[in-house]
Amino acid sequence: MLKQQPASAPIRVLVVDDSSFMRNAITRHIQRDTHFRVIDTATNGREAVAKAEQLKPDVITMDVEMPEMNGIDALRQILAKSNIPVIMVSSQTEAGAKTTIQALQLGAMDFIPKAGGFEQLHEKLHAVVGATRARLRPQVVKPSLSAPRRAMPMRARIAKPQLVVIGSSTGGPRALCQVLEVLPKNFPAPIVIAQHMPPQFTAAMAKWLSDVCAIKVVEAADDMALQPGVAYVGPGGMQFRLVNGKAKIAAAQGESLYKPSVDVLADSAAAAYGGNVLAIMLTGMGNDGAKGFNKLKEGGAHVMAQDQATSSVWGMPRAVAESGCADEVLPVGEIGKRIKAMFGLA
Repeated sequence: MLKQQPASAPIRVLVVDDSSFMRNAITRHIQRDTHFRVIDTATNGREAVAKAEQLKPDVITMDVEMPEMNGIDALRQILAKSNIPVIMVSSQTEAGAKTTIQALQLGAMDFIPKAGGFEQLHEKLHAVVGATRARLRPQVVKPSLSAPRRAMPMRARIAKPQLVVIGSSTGGPRALCQVLEVLPKNFPAPIVIAQHMPPQFTAAMAKWLSDVCAIKVVEAADDMALQPGVAYVGPGGMQFRLVNGKAKIAAAQGESLYKPSVDVLADSAAAAYGGNVLAIMLTGMGNDGAKGFNKLKEGGAHVMAQDQATSSVWGMPRAVAESGCADEVLPVGEIGKRIKAMFGLA
């Protein structure tokens, strides 16, 4: 079990990497913030499994490629014995991205790329530890936000939306899979997705989702026409908009800290589709998408948010729920079924 700490105690981190340079670099960066303390390091997966069991850290950063036992096998063993959250540290290559997506499938909470990912590390460590501790203690949440709301009656104007917009971040890949795998190949509308990820990783995620789901999932490209039965994932490091029934992919111009941004995508959906939209916010830290989803709601869109109990991090869906624009707050396992019902596919 995750070791309970007083509120003032530093978050205890185990750093796992076979490179002494990377171990030292990650340790130095983490300990710049006094809210964290690196309690030990490990040089391979076998050491990581043993030290995780012995030291019971609050969170682990895990390299992927290591001798004796790689990060994927170590992740499997750690999660089989504990609920310690793990953040993968990945190379930003095609192979590294594919392995990272596999780790997220298995239960890693999040990841950072080795190149340029350290600036988000403290925020991600805080988020995954906070979310894990929240799940271990009794939830004291407003019933209207923590429990699924009664299914809303379908109004004629939104009976069959022309578009589905999905936003997600931490924990998003697994949540997206749980939602999309329920949908049939002949799903009658396009689906557009803004998942917070760096370049390379969104392409690997789209390929994995397409392999396991009946619908086709692709990484969106500029000027790609949106087709029913296809889910389009915004490419990492870029902004994803919708214009005249096509995907518009462009370099960020300071619109948001997030690339792709849910707010940017939702704003463009509101302009292009008005209220004929089903908007869904899945797990993720922060509040990206809350403003865009409110704009969609004002135009007549139907809005769903994932509930706290099934979210890896209840940040983005919480922001949507607490803003008052969510028509329904549902467990992730019910969202795909609800989409089918709205489209008359149940």
